[in-house]
Amino acid sequence: MSLRRNMPGGHHPELPLSRILYVDDEPHIQTVVKMSLELVGGFEVATCGSADEALAQLSPFRPQLVVLDVMMPVVDGPTTLEKIRGRFGFERMPAIFMTAKVQPEELRALRMHGVLGIIGKPFDPMTLADEIRRLWHAGHPA
Repeated sequence: MSLRRNMPGGHHPELPLSRILYVDDEPHIQTVVKMSLELVGGFEVATCGSADEALAQLSPFRPQLVVLDVMMPVVDGPTTLEKIRGRFGFERMPAIFMTAKVQPEELRALRMHGVLGIIGKPFDPMTLADEIRRLWHAGHPA
């Protein structure tokens, strides 16, 4: 059995994507994303409004993927991702950023964080799950 399988985090690229942690400071966007990913996509989703909440959810929820809003007060998405990846067992946590800032230079800077992709806001709740699956599979080819 590989070391990756023994790690406490939920990151197992050989398994189908099922558990997503969504981090966004806007409660109404959390609700839309959760409903979209659960009802349309069939995922199990935990939502958090801050970096502290996300860090508290890691071990109990064991997400396979973290989707983060980029612009959040106190601790932004990229810094939250750094904190998540600083936890034992979550060093290689796959992530996707969601942002309204989609200028090429901003996207380039976000990609430097080693994310699977970036989804622009506003997003289509009916296609969000498919977009996340597409980015997941592109980052985890069979």
